[in-house]
Amino acid sequence: MDRHAIMEQGLTQPLIAPALSPAARRRQLREKVIAGFITLMAFTGIAALILIIIFVAKEALALFTEPEARHEASLSKMFLAQDVAPGKPPFRWQPVSKIPKVSMIPLFVGTLKTTAVSMLVAVPLGVFGALFAAEFAPRRLRELLKPVIELLAGIPSVVLGFFALMVMSTVVKEALGFDRPLNAMVAGLGLALAIVPVIFTVSEDALTAVPRSYREASLALGATPWETAWKVVLPAAAPGILAACVLGFGRAIGETMIVLMASGNADVISWSLGDSARSLSATIAAEMGEVVVGSPHYSLLFFIGVQLFIFTFVLNLMASTWTKRVIRKLTGGAA
Repeated sequence: MDRHAIMEQGLTQPLIAPALSPAARRRQLREKVIAGFITLMAFTGIAALILIIIFVAKEALALFTEPEARHEASLSKMFLAQDVAPGKPPFRWQPVSKIPKVSMIPLFVGTLKTTAVSMLVAVPLGVFGALFAAEFAPRRLRELLKPVIELLAGIPSVVLGFFALMVMSTVVKEALGFDRPLNAMVAGLGLALAIVPVIFTVSEDALTAVPRSYREASLALGATPWETAWKVVLPAAAPGILAACVLGFGRAIGETMIVLMASGNADVISWSLGDSARSLSATIAAEMGEVVVGSPHYSLLFFIGVQLFIFTFVLNLMASTWTKRVIRKLTGGAA
């Protein structure tokens, strides 16, 4: 047999893997166990989310399947104006009155007012505070500033609500001349205290993650540090900053105790920030403890939870779509 035949025969023979030592086998088994545990934890979170959605949807489904619930809380009664006595508002939330009134419109208006105030205050504070910390603050000041702001996230919401109730309500009433001490403005400012740390932390991480070469190239072309931060670093970190705003919005729209304690908790339709308001989440917290299980009122509260989930899901979907467009634009269409 010539040399080429011997080489071809050797190449076609299967390679025999060396036997693993007992220590290697144990290490391989340990790695498989760790990987399986991590996978189980990841899928546990997904399963918990799915189970929560199923439970909330199942409890709210009675509004559409039970005749009594459909009569008392139909979609028309929840979202359309009702014929009432002269001088009475057509939209009211009084599910336990002699004639139940279940309009969701006052709750939508109250939620939008408090959330809008909180976002208008928290987004500029969080984003520009993060921009200062990431681009302009000296190292020692940045190391002090970031932990102090993040400490706000550890304050319980009931404490922030109590602060808004006892301190901010008086200050805001005297400063803006409102008739009521508890109103949408006070609740929105209290919410802003809760979501500023979220927006600041995520935005600062996004700004810090921008490659240093972007800054150096901009400065080399003659841009000032402020122009570099505003026109180069901030747009490059836009997807992360948007994610921070979405997280803050989700926290604001779902926050309960601050709104419950500081908004006045009145179901009135008014776009004035000086009037009391009642949000969707605060309604669940205020009424779930005394509601009769299985009643139309009980299903209504779960239906409010479904609406909150839908709002958050739609917002996240819109934010994800916008983020992909921004990334595609920044990468020249490569992503």
